[in-house]
Amino acid sequence: MSKFSKKRGKSDPAISTASLPDIIFMLLFFFMVVTVLRDAELKVKVVTPYATELTKLEEKSLVNYLYIGRPTQKFQDVYGTKPRLQLGDKFATIAEIPLFLEKHKVKIPEAKRPKITSSLRVDGEVTMGVVQDVKTELRKAGQLKVNYSAKTDPNAN
Repeated sequence: MSKFSKKRGKSDPAISTASLPDIIFMLLFFFMVVTVLRDAELKVKVVTPYATELTKLEEKSLVNYLYIGRPTQKFQDVYGTKPRLQLGDKFATIAEIPLFLEKHKVKIPEAKRPKITSSLRVDGEVTMGVVQDVKTELRKAGQLKVNYSAKTDPNAN
């Protein structure tokens, strides 16, 4: 007679799926918290020009986006067809730029504030006069780091 006998007919117990809904809801909650949605609906038409020498912005949380272009078809009845400035998700005047910059600056830690950049997303058909007025107001507000958004030129080598 052997000391160790094989037990026949018994199988491994089934894996419990009781905690599976908890795991699914934790994953769902995690992705809902960490997902960043677009924070501004574009109300102006912006077709950025092409460029060959581009650099990518490192920290997108330190960037203020200022959109300049003609209002989309949906807003042309109210705002007309002249180029307009959009700050965040609303139309604004050039005089509102310092307040917009200050609201963004307050959300950023003190050590990172010098790295804040204003990115101008300007439609290619907008005259330079409007852009120059925006740049002048940015300079008056103390925002000296300004860049222009552009697309990569598909014809470039």
